[in-house]
Formats: sequence, structure tokens, C-alpha cells
Amino acid sequence: MSQQSQQSAIVTGASKGIGAAIAKQLAANGIAVLVNYAHGREAAETVAAEIQHTGGKAIAAQADIGDPAAMPALFDAAERAFGGVDILVNNAGIMKLTPLAEFDDAVFDSQVAINLGGVFRGMREAARRMRNGGRIISFSSSVVGLYQPGYAIYAATKAAVEAMTHVLAKELGPRGITVNAVAPGPVATELFLDGKTDTQVAAIEKMNPFGRLGQPEDIARVVAFLASPDSGWVNGQVIRANGGVI
Repeated sequence: MSQQSQQSAIVTGASKGIGAAIAKQLAANGIAVLVNYAHGREAAETVAAEIQHTGGKAIAAQADIGDPAAMPALFDAAERAFGGVDILVNNAGIMKLTPLAEFDDAVFDSQVAINLGGVFRGMREAARRMRNGGRIISFSSSVVGLYQPGYAIYAATKAAVEAMTHVLAKELGPRGITVNAVAPGPVATELFLDGKTDTQVAAIEKMNPFGRLGQPEDIARVVAFLASPDSGWVNGQVIRANGGVI
């Protein structure tokens, strides 16, 4: 990792859920964090304030990563606040589940723009501007490989993230930058629970050997490892953090 006195990270979609847990975990490990949000300004500022209250360093920054201008703006903000960027966590994403035959073009375009386009532009900006020895961590999903009905477009965007991860890891290796992805299983977040009945959630819990859904902190700890010096020999990997559900 780089030799600056304090490392810094950009975490997209960090106002709630897994993103907020990641921001707090990285800050607890001594990393300055840019807490990105698209719409939840108050929630993002609360996350940043909690980090600051515990002695950490954080700022909240608005940007919709579906917008091509978002990632350059976030790197600009992090460089102004922290002097540079060592870690990028491409966490932000959306999930709309519909049978493929019923998928609306506008919904397709929005998922591709955020889940794939946003990650692509984050990777590209990091490849251009991240300090040597850095870490790029993107989010896939354990639905890649399951191919469940209704998940066609979401799974396709995440499979593309895995492909870019493998390629970029080889391209940035000479600079000591690792590129990995985390593929969670079901996690108790608003994104996952939205639209599901208690009966459906209970059935999903029973599928897991641990008999529960994952928690945001379970995933944040995996990301924190990949962001740390201890992960220096882990590169081009997809870690399926799902409790053994698949």
C-alpha cells in the first residue's frame, strides 16, 4: 500500500446498508473515507458524523454513479479532502427483479448504467488516478451462478463486473494495485428485503447453513480485509461471502 500517513477510500452508495457498514469499518481501521450518496444526503452525513465522532475522518459527497461525470467528481473531492485515493469500493447498485420477457427498456438501462457503467467508470478513474499499491474492490453477487428466474439483468451486470475485475487485476498488477470483487449472498438490507414477505425471508434464511441472513457487518469485514495490507497477494479474485448458501 502507499506510504502516506493516512490512507483514504471512496465508498459508493455508503449512506446505508452494506456501504455504510463498510465506511464505518474502514474508518475504524484508520482510513479516511468519502461517503458517497445519490439521494440520501441526511443518512450519508449521519454516517460521516458518526465516523468523526469516534475520531475518524470522513466527508459525505453526492454523486449518482449512473452519471458519467460522477466518478471523476468523487475522485476530485477525495483528492481535495485527503490528498489522494488509495482504496475504491464500488458498492452502489440497484436491483429490479422481473422475468426477462417483461423487462422494461428504461429499467434495463438504469441497471446497466449503475451496476455496470458506474463500476466501469470507477475502475477506469481508479486506474488513472489511484496511488500505487492501492485496492479496488467491486461488488458482484452470489446470484451469478444461480441464474434464478427474475434475476437475468441483475445477474448479467454482476457477471460483467466479475469479468472486468479479472482483466483489470492483470492490467494494474505492475503498479501493486489489487483488484477484487465481493459477491454477497442474501444480506438483511433494504435492497434485499424490499418486496419480500416474512415467509419468503424465512425460507431464504433456512437455505443458509447458519440459518440466518447475512448482516452488513459480515460483508464489511471481508471488504476491510481486501482493503488491508494483509490482502496483498489476493488479486483478481471473487469472494463469495454468503455463509455457504451456495
